[in-house]
Amino acid sequence: MLANPPELQLDNTDTQQHLWMPEQVLFTPSALDEDWGQQILTRVESLGLPVQKLKQNRITGLRGETERETYVKSKRTLAVVTAPKSQFKLTPIPPSADWQFHLAQGCPAHCQYCYLAGSLQGPPVIRAYANLPEILDNLKNYENPEKITSYEVSCYTDPLGIEHLTGSLAECIRYFGSRDKARLRWVTKFDNVDNLLSLPHNGNTRCRFSINAASISRSLEGGTASVMQRLQAIRKLAGGGYKIGFVIAPIMPIENWREEYIQLLDAARTALNFDCDLTFELISHRFTPGSKGVLQQWYPNSKLDLDESKRSIKRNKFGGVKYVYHKDTMKELRNFFQNAIDERFPNAEILYWT
Repeated sequence: MLANPPELQLDNTDTQQHLWMPEQVLFTPSALDEDWGQQILTRVESLGLPVQKLKQNRITGLRGETERETYVKSKRTLAVVTAPKSQFKLTPIPPSADWQFHLAQGCPAHCQYCYLAGSLQGPPVIRAYANLPEILDNLKNYENPEKITSYEVSCYTDPLGIEHLTGSLAECIRYFGSRDKARLRWVTKFDNVDNLLSLPHNGNTRCRFSINAASISRSLEGGTASVMQRLQAIRKLAGGGYKIGFVIAPIMPIENWREEYIQLLDAARTALNFDCDLTFELISHRFTPGSKGVLQQWYPNSKLDLDESKRSIKRNKFGGVKYVYHKDTMKELRNFFQNAIDERFPNAEILYWT
């Protein structure tokens, strides 16, 4: 571990942490009944954000005349609600972790390949949960006393993207720091990590950052921190003793993809030029018929390639369809990343390729 590693040299235009500020914050009555909901209220009021206290436990009024209008209005809204009881029955999330749980649903970023498209019901409003202590207390029911149990908290949100508004990620890290057999995993495209550095994590949290080739990040990842900002942030966390990881996703065989991904991995090596506990997760781009339809409504001018004729069909055990790259392309991409990562990060572990 390198204590307080010096900052990377960034352009003057690339040094500010990226914080999402919603145009409105809605609180349901049930959320305001929770102590954690009151804590979130104090946070958002201290930032001067407009707050509306609803009279019912339903979020309405976010639909526009088109899906695009609904998207724009929803993505500018934070709704503080209580997690429904159905979420207390956890589901497995291989290969990422043993179980998934949620401190929020919805993401403030504008990634044009968004994996949440078509998977969450209703307008894509960002919902933060006010009953966090109850959510965390439920996790012990899923711990295996005989081995380490891992929990993923970023399946349906970017927890760092809303941390300045909720404080919920820090509370999760504190909770897992007190557990002997439980481990927390989260992933982000944001960079506001300073308030996490002094937390008593006790090595029980792995902080992962989603990174990608420069042209993909610039054109398809709106509203996020730049890749260089993310690299600075992961450097800070590694210096603070956290276990860390890179999620390279979604991998795409764009023009000059080898050169771009080599530049990315070289930049990552420069950022982590000291010993640290590092993993990689490699995820190729895929989409479903449903997500394609939603994404084309959300981002009608996107240059994201969603041409089914260039893909192979992959079916899950329930008959669902995903469009993935052809077998030869997948093999070429996988071999490239395996060799390039092994060369630059010989002590890192590649957890999976998909």
